Amino acid sequence: MIYTCTMNTAIDLYVALDHLVPNKVNRTRDEDYQPNGKGVNVSIMLKKLGIENTALGFIGGFSGKYIDDSLRDLQITTEFIEVDGITRINVFVNAEEEYKIVNQGPTIKAEEVQHLLQKVQGIKSGDTLVVSGSLPRGVPESVITDIASICAEQQVKLVLDTSVDSVLDTLSYQPFLLKPNDEEIAKWFQKEHPLTEEELLIYGQELLIKGAQNVIISRGEKGALYLTENMQLKANAPKGEVVNTACSGDAMLATFIARQNQSSSIEEALAYAVATGASTAFSKGLSDLEDVSNLREQIDITTL
Repeated sequence: MIYTCTMNTAIDLYVALDHLVPNKVNRTRDEDYQPNGKGVNVSIMLKKLGIENTALGFIGGFSGKYIDDSLRDLQITTEFIEVDGITRINVFVNAEEEYKIVNQGPTIKAEEVQHLLQKVQGIKSGDTLVVSGSLPRGVPESVITDIASICAEQQVKLVLDTSVDSVLDTLSYQPFLLKPNDEEIAKWFQKEHPLTEEELLIYGQELLIKGAQNVIISRGEKGALYLTENMQLKANAPKGEVVNTACSGDAMLATFIARQNQSSSIEEALAYAVATGASTAFSKGLSDLEDVSNLREQIDITTL
């Protein structure tokens, strides 16, 4: 079984308008509401790809209920912990440029964090846990290390897609897969300039040396890099009109996991992952998968 964990769940409100003008009423020409949070996105995309999974995390209020109901409507099993407060609603505006307004969400209590860790302890050996996204208020960064320790003890495959610095503290527990983007790599290694491909490979290898088993570095319009102790692969990104980049990394990660689960080669898993991530960026929300095969044809996998 694959589990996802979204500690900072959200509803994403996507709006499109021709111009965003200050101090005036701006009427939209399109809008869309979606259950969100990075792990939630992974759960939805896994389900679209035929992979059963269970969603964990925190939800609160009417917006939290919307997320739970939406996943259940998709026949995704949920084991969310209900908390006080209201799950955040984020706004993504597509006008002359793309604007992303991300809210904080409710404060999580210490006992609710412990409840989540108890759920992680119940995951069986050989299962996979995908922990994605930011941490809500009240949750210490050490929770990521606590989860890694439990997964190592339980022999659960841990996948991490979060920018918090404590990811580096999990490496001694040998997480199965890390999926940083290039900005997160720069942050972890305290570099303030945009990293070159050569630098990304160097720092990606450093993550492997410290204990990560696999690393995927998402690079947006530049594609992605995949690294193991014995392999370095590069995938270019297909061309298309970007509509909303908010969920593309989650779609990429879910597709990579799904393809591996379905016994695809690493090269094919990476190619389809990048294609699905691009398809999502070319959509209002998560890809409907209709154009993924065509986008896949634009992608070359190069061994470095």
